[in-house]
Amino acid sequence: MEGEQKQFVIVGGSSGIGLGIVNRLSAAGHDVTVVSRTWDQSSALPSVRHLAFDVTSDEFPAADLPDVIDGVAYCPGSIRLRSFRGLKPDAFREDFELNVLGAIKSIQACLKGLRAADSASVVFFSTVAVGLGLPLHASVASAKGALEGLARTLAAELSPKIRVNCIAPALVNTPLAGQFFGDEEKEKAMASRYPLARTGEVEDIASMAEFLLTGATGITGQTLGVDGGMSTVRK
Repeated sequence: MEGEQKQFVIVGGSSGIGLGIVNRLSAAGHDVTVVSRTWDQSSALPSVRHLAFDVTSDEFPAADLPDVIDGVAYCPGSIRLRSFRGLKPDAFREDFELNVLGAIKSIQACLKGLRAADSASVVFFSTVAVGLGLPLHASVASAKGALEGLARTLAAELSPKIRVNCIAPALVNTPLAGQFFGDEEKEKAMASRYPLARTGEVEDIASMAEFLLTGATGITGQTLGVDGGMSTVRK
């Protein structure tokens, strides 16, 4: 029901897109459990609690999760832009572990709570580079492509009670992508590549994630581009 208080788990919700989702869900009156290595927002967001977890090394704190989970967003990600020639196998393993195995670990830990909800939603994050094909993206696109496949499989296996979708952004102004921002000329050059003439902001992605988590009851198994038109529109 609209306006109903729900329970959400945001993995990697301490900064960037994850924190944007946490802020929106908290402002809407929902209870949010942030699962991340660090958390500095406890005084500003009293309806949010934190569980410490390093996705690459720790066991997921499943015993401390809510009994009923209405939605999960898995937000950790990586931006490793290197030529294929210079990428070592370990780089592919690291990106796969963070983006895919971490998501698997998180959803398996949350599955009991998701199944206890009347209707639940899972949101993953891919990249425009999976469908578009961009140079220097071999490692991250490989990992995110696997994540899209996982999302579609889970959408089939966990239906009809649990919906599973991916959001595929292009470049978003977050701490993770900080190397691409801060230079006005560079930002203008990047923005000119997009039909909307701008790169992404956290709110662009967080608002779509909130929609998929709290509504969107007819959408599952989809990869939704929030990319300023980059993947589909040519001027």
